[in-house]
Amino acid sequence: MGAGNRVEHTEVDNRVENTTVGGDVFQAGRDLTINNHPAPSPEPDRRPVRVGAVPPLASAFQPREELREAIDRARERHTTVVLTQVLSGGGGVGKSQLAAHYADRAHAEGVDVLVWVNAAETSQIIAAYAEAARAVGEGAVGEQDAETDARVFLKWLAVTDRSWLVVLDDLTDLEGAAPWWPRPPAGANGRVLATTRRRDALVTGAGRARVDIGTYNRAEALRYLEDRLTTADAGHLLDDHAEDLVETLGLLPLALAHAAAYMINEDADCSAYLDLFTNRASRLTALLPPGADTDNYGRQVTASLLLALDAAERREPVGLATPAVRLAAHLDPAGHPDTLWTTEAVTDYLTTHRRTTGAPDPAPVTAGQARAVLRLLHQYALLTHDPRDHHRAVRLHALTARAARETTPSTQIPATVRTAADALLETWPEHEHTARDLTAVLRANTDTLTDHADDHLWHPDAHPVLFTAGNSLLHAGLLHTAVTHWQHLTADAERILGDDHPDTLIARGNLASAYWQAGRTGEAIVLEERVTADRERLLGDDHPNTLIARGNLAASYWQAGRTDEAIVLLERVAADRERILGPDHPDTLLARGNLASAYWRAGRTGEAIVIEERVTADRERLLGDDHPDTLTSRNNLATCYWRAGRTGEAIVLLERVAADRERILGPDHPDTLTARGNLAASYWQAGRTDEAIVLLERVAADRERILGPDHPNTLTARATLAASYWQAGRTDEAIVLEERVAADRERILGPDHPNTLLARGNLATSYQRAGRTDEAIVLEEQVLASCERLLGDDHPNTLTARGNLATSYWQAGRTDEAVDLLRSVAED
Repeated sequence: MGAGNRVEHTEVDNRVENTTVGGDVFQAGRDLTINNHPAPSPEPDRRPVRVGAVPPLASAFQPREELREAIDRARERHTTVVLTQVLSGGGGVGKSQLAAHYADRAHAEGVDVLVWVNAAETSQIIAAYAEAARAVGEGAVGEQDAETDARVFLKWLAVTDRSWLVVLDDLTDLEGAAPWWPRPPAGANGRVLATTRRRDALVTGAGRARVDIGTYNRAEALRYLEDRLTTADAGHLLDDHAEDLVETLGLLPLALAHAAAYMINEDADCSAYLDLFTNRASRLTALLPPGADTDNYGRQVTASLLLALDAAERREPVGLATPAVRLAAHLDPAGHPDTLWTTEAVTDYLTTHRRTTGAPDPAPVTAGQARAVLRLLHQYALLTHDPRDHHRAVRLHALTARAARETTPSTQIPATVRTAADALLETWPEHEHTARDLTAVLRANTDTLTDHADDHLWHPDAHPVLFTAGNSLLHAGLLHTAVTHWQHLTADAERILGDDHPDTLIARGNLASAYWQAGRTGEAIVLEERVTADRERLLGDDHPNTLIARGNLAASYWQAGRTDEAIVLLERVAADRERILGPDHPDTLLARGNLASAYWRAGRTGEAIVIEERVTADRERLLGDDHPDTLTSRNNLATCYWRAGRTGEAIVLLERVAADRERILGPDHPDTLTARGNLAASYWQAGRTDEAIVLLERVAADRERILGPDHPNTLTARATLAASYWQAGRTDEAIVLEERVAADRERILGPDHPNTLLARGNLATSYQRAGRTDEAIVLEEQVLASCERLLGDDHPNTLTARGNLATSYWQAGRTDEAVDLLRSVAED
């Protein structure tokens, strides 16, 4: 209750995405003879026609039943309309393999005319059609050019009664290919199947149905790897890391084919290959080399993944596709918000790095153009942009991202990395509690960026997004993850900037804060003593950051039970701030408030009230009645009144604070919820238990909804509600909640966190009241042993634990043990 345990311990530095077949009427010519007897019409040549080379199926081709069913369903829906199916997808997902499978099936079923066209360029389509015209006996070799023959073939397709299938593979120039789409009329027995990376409106125009082709699913990927290795007599290379390997390769058929060939060639098992692949020093050209293209994909992986990039570069907005892909490649493959692309950081970057067409001074890129390039990259399947995915609207396959990073010129990497960091910072919400999902996505993207950034986020100083992400973890109650983040950040700062750099000191201080919140008080004190000494040495005794360091060290002393040392430090900080900054400076008022909190926690309630009344009056005078700091002072003053037994005055203040915070900050702000919780505690003390319970049930539900079920503040709300149930005699309900809180705190905070010990102690007390004395004793003995080990024999919490255990011994009839413990508690 009250000011919050760590009022000043927030050293944040705020720089801190089938084919069927149809025709119409067969036009047969009639040969005239000079005989007087009628001559029969010659039979047309009905032999099967095959034009173009259908690619062989991969060694361990996966039929992908779900996709085949989707293609067949699309065919069935369009049997009476003009139909062209387009299998669209990014590089390496197996579009051509699926098309080849359908072509093989059509051949096996006896289709009359099968034409496979490598359709990357319109000239290739024309040439293939001209060859097909001659093959079906309609071309006029030597008399007409290829384009005329191609048109003849298209007309023949529309009227023939023969069955046919035309496959347009790797169709890139949809605009140029528009006149060359076969258009079988309804009821015809011919079909077109096309593969393309394009996903824009042209793909589905003129009655074409689109079937999106993605990567393998996990089962297909594992089956491919197993089939491929087993067929090559290399089944021994499969090990427990096969699942990890297929996931790391992004379930991409192209990558799996190259990786399997590499493993066979080098006799490397899944574990060994995974280690090589995740080594940041390894390159795709080495791990997925052209020589491993045993399934005849025809391209090295990097080239295949980025194949459409040159075409996208030439489309409007011209010159933005390449820098945009390189920027997205440094963010989380699972997705980032598309609002990031409207930030000033991104538009400035695109302006600087766009490929111009000779213009000496290109116009600045607008937010609209930045979004347009997202749509362009989506159309060419270089990334997926789906605003329906909200905060993960923009996704880039991990291997496409890696290919883009590895082909980015080294001179452009620093600016790309810092732009991504700047854009994340611009996108970060001011109030995280109102945008919890967005904040989690931004933290994940910051982690990915940090992994790919080398040291580019540390020049000339540490980038503020590193500090913002770390403090966000603390605000979200993800304490163990926060500790890991700050440990890495501190180590990087020491290595790159040196021990005495200001950013290094900030990182150490925040690591100490993370230790403190995680209950690792001893480690926090060691660091904070070092930070305090370093700041005194480097900045002087009176520097504001030195005073902050002393205040934080005092808070850790307090948590460790070193009350007198904590108060000495806080008295010094308050006096120094008043001397240096003046009595009315906000930092001076903050220091006095922290000192008052220390006094009331030490039982010096009268002194605390005097200070808090002064601080409250000063803040009302200087900041106004509605300033957040004024409301905090009133809350803290109410806490002092509450501690002094002046419950009526405390309730009046707390009702005012709760109403003001709800009016100013909104009903869901964390400070509003804290105010409600404190008011409930005062109701509880005043014997207004039913009102307290109603408020606490609301606070617990609101905190779970806003902060999540595992946030430390949510657990605290549940614990307080349980205490109210206990006081109201609803012991069984209290026990249910306390068992949950104890288990959750042990899981989330760890078995040695002070709040975990407190939860176990409260549960033991409820067991005791419910007559479950033996269970209470087991818990209390555990709590006492932990307190003695972690806090020392003389810590107040240790003394409380001894007293509770003594009470349970007494209730269990173990009188001598109870007396011994009680004597020890009394003496201490």
